Amino acid sequence: MGLLALAVAPGIAICIFIYLKDKYNKEPLGLLLMSFILGMLSIIPAIILELLPGKSIEQLGGQHMATVALFAYGVVGLSEEACKFLVVRFYCYPKKAFDDPFDGIVYAVMVSMGFATLENIGYVMQHGIGTGVMRMFLSVPAHATFAVLMGYHVGLAKFYPAKRNYYFLGAIFWPVIFHGSFDFFLFLGNSLLHFAGALASFIIAIYLSRRAIRKKQALSKDYMSGFDTITNTDHSLL
Repeated sequence: MGLLALAVAPGIAICIFIYLKDKYNKEPLGLLLMSFILGMLSIIPAIILELLPGKSIEQLGGQHMATVALFAYGVVGLSEEACKFLVVRFYCYPKKAFDDPFDGIVYAVMVSMGFATLENIGYVMQHGIGTGVMRMFLSVPAHATFAVLMGYHVGLAKFYPAKRNYYFLGAIFWPVIFHGSFDFFLFLGNSLLHFAGALASFIIAIYLSRRAIRKKQALSKDYMSGFDTITNTDHSLL
C-alpha cells in the first residue's frame, strides 16, 4: 500500500498544482478525471508501439549512439507523446469547456499525469522505494513538462485556428524532442555524465514550461476580461 501511494502521489500532486494555476476559468472536474483516466489507457497503444522494434531498453547497453537516439526519439518519445496527443486532440480539444487559452495546458497535463502515474506504478512495484523516490523528483515531473509544452501549443491551435496545423505539429514536436533527449542520455548509460545530460534537458524543459504557464495565464486573464489578444502576442517560448 505504501509503494502504491508513493507511485500515485507525484502525478496527483502535479494535477492539483496545475489545476490551481488555472486561475480564471476552472475546468469541470469530471472532464479532468476522464482525461486522467484516458491518459492511463493511452499507455496501452504506446507499449504496443514500443514493442514493435523487438528491442527493449535493457538491450540498448553497448549499442551505437545512433541506435540509442533512434529508439529514444523515434520509438519511445514519439509513441508516448503521440498517444497522449491523440487523447488531448480528440477528447479534450472538442469540448465546450475548452474555452480558455490556459485550458490546453490543463488538459494535456491531466492526460500526461494519467499516463505517467500508471507507468510509475509499474516501475515502483517492480523496483521498489528507491525507484519511486527518484521518479517522484525526475521522471514524473519530466512528463509534466512535456505535457505543458504540448498543451501550450494545443491551446494556440484552439484560439488561433489560421495556424492550427502548425501548432498541432509543435504540440507533438517539442514534447518528443525533450522526451527523447531526456531518455537518450538515460539509455546511453548510468554514469554521472549521462545523468547530467538528462538533467540538463529536464531543466530546460522546466524553464520553458514555466514560461509557457506564465504566458498562458496572461492570455487567459486578458481573454476572460474580454480582450482578444491571442493574434497579437509573441507565441515563441525560445
